This record gives sequence, structure tokens and C-alpha cells, in this order.
Amino acid sequence: MRAAILRDLRAAAVATVVLTIIFGLGYPALMTGFAQVAFPHQADGSLLKVNGKVVGSSLAAQAFTSPKYFMERPSATSPAYNAAGTTFSNLGPTDPALTKEVQGQVAAILKLEGPYNPGLTVHDIPVDAVVPSGSGIDPEISIAYADLQARRVAAVRHLPLAAVQALIRTYTHGRSWGIFGEPGVNVLELNIALDRQGG
Repeated sequence: MRAAILRDLRAAAVATVVLTIIFGLGYPALMTGFAQVAFPHQADGSLLKVNGKVVGSSLAAQAFTSPKYFMERPSATSPAYNAAGTTFSNLGPTDPALTKEVQGQVAAILKLEGPYNPGLTVHDIPVDAVVPSGSGIDPEISIAYADLQARRVAAVRHLPLAAVQALIRTYTHGRSWGIFGEPGVNVLELNIALDRQGG
């Protein structure tokens, strides 16, 4: 009986080592190699470069504070837009903290965009401008939010509004697989394109 137990323990130990090597090292290495060959840009994090320097990822939002840039939607992460610790606010629709947060965002949007959009009211502000996404670092904003910001960006950069609107359309991504989600504008890609245009 003791020999049978030792035999079973030895078999279990060998199986653990072999399966760890296969599924813990071999399989991940195979998938990493496949991804590097088939999808190198995505496998490396969808990094975006300007003049050879990495400035971010098309998959993660980052803070823009200058009025010459399009702004991301609010972030619930701390510090803001922290890709290492994505989170959502978890505030329900009846939570007073959510009301306060949204009112603060609305006031900021009206102050920033109001001078460039005469007659702007709270009812003209898209939802994604005032509430964080589920991850807190969603890289895209709605077309409506981009359109709201277009006049400011065009005025500050001294660019024709039509040129800025054309860039918005260029960096608008459709629904995933044609059916999932809503079309969105990638803010980092758009801001990089704006810097190339100058202004």
C-alpha cells in the first residue's frame, strides 16, 4: 500500500511538472509568438508613436488639459486615467455622490465649451462627457461629444472648423464587428493628427 501511495505521488508530481511546462510556459510562448507574427501592433499594446517616441496606446485614455486638444471622458481611476488600476465609480442613479459628480462635470463643460458654442445648455451635453466609462480609461468618446468640442479646438488652433470635423470623421471607429457598441472617436489618435496639422 505504501508503494502504491508513493507511485501515485510520483505520478502526480510528474504530471504537475509536465502540465506546468506545457500550459504554463509552452502554450503562452506559442500564443505570444503567433500574436507577434499575426498581429504585431496589437500584441505590443497598440502603442502610438510620434517622432519615434511612444506617446500612449490607442487602447487607453490619457489626460489632456490644454484647450487645443479634445478631452477624454471623465476617469474614475485614481490617479486619473491610470491603466494599471482600471475601475468604475460604482455609483447608482440615486446616489447623491453621482449627482454631485455629474453636476461638477456639467459646470466644467459649460465653462469650457460655452464660449465656443453660444446657447449651450445642459441638455446639449452628451452623457459620455459627464460620466466615466466602465473601465475608467475608455479611449473613445461619442461623435456627439467630439462635435461639441470641435469649435473650441478649431478656434484655439486657428483651423477651419471643417478641417477639424473631417479629422473627427477620419478617427471615428465603427461598431465592433459591425453590430456591437456605438461608433466612437479615438481621442489620442485624433489629438496626434491635430498636432500634425499644426495650429
